[in-house]
Amino acid sequence: MNGSFVEIIIEYFNQLFQMQQRQLVTTQGRVYPMRIRTIFDLRHEWVLVIIGVIVGGLFGFLALINKYPAWIQAACVIAGLLPAFSRHVIDIYVKHGWWSATLTMLVAAQSFHGVEHLVQWVQYHILRWPFFQASGIISAANAEWVHFGWNWLVLATMIVLVIGGLRNPFAWLMLAWTIAHTAEHTYLMWRYIQALQELAALGVPDVSAQGLPGFFGRDGWIATSDVTRNSFVCRLPGFTTAVRLDVHFWWNVGETVLLMLATNMTLRQRNQTDTP
Repeated sequence: MNGSFVEIIIEYFNQLFQMQQRQLVTTQGRVYPMRIRTIFDLRHEWVLVIIGVIVGGLFGFLALINKYPAWIQAACVIAGLLPAFSRHVIDIYVKHGWWSATLTMLVAAQSFHGVEHLVQWVQYHILRWPFFQASGIISAANAEWVHFGWNWLVLATMIVLVIGGLRNPFAWLMLAWTIAHTAEHTYLMWRYIQALQELAALGVPDVSAQGLPGFFGRDGWIATSDVTRNSFVCRLPGFTTAVRLDVHFWWNVGETVLLMLATNMTLRQRNQTDTP
């Protein structure tokens, strides 16, 4: 291997671990403003992006020829890009502080999570895959405990960001939406554990209880509860008729859109405040 290329790579990683707290300033001495596109702009990390695509693609190909599941192949490619994104987050932390770095991670992660649900929707409605096969890109993550933990993590992060300054009408709507979404998954987790206990009592502990309805959708609490029975509420289209995949697709569409709008408004407000 070319020695000069190796030296470039070593120097690049040395810069990653030897960075000092500093601010990147223009010739006028002003900090570059952070915008919503900054979150997804990895152009400054092009070396790591290229290396990540090559290495991740190689491991994904090896997983393919060794007949590993498709989600492992996809995970290899995604993992290859994580060093570039991690370096990007560190760079934002150095330039803009912990709040902006935390916001960057949440927006990027929630965007990917939203894409996961979009892929599930396409698999089910467009490709006509069976419900149990329409599990998105990383199908192993389509588990009840993963959704439960993820939503509580998003809620905790949102609370931290709101305390730190993410405050505008969209942010408050996002917080309310996240609380409701987390409540839904907490209810689903309770139902999941209850179902597993019932199955174990029947002598079938190895049967999965994944896919139970929550508050909304077909056979959900609103559609079947004694509280709503014989009322118009239990017959609301979509709210009481949609399959679980559709319900959570719209949960995540709302969450992602509100987060983007809240982020954009807050960053614009901060940039205007910082402009002399």
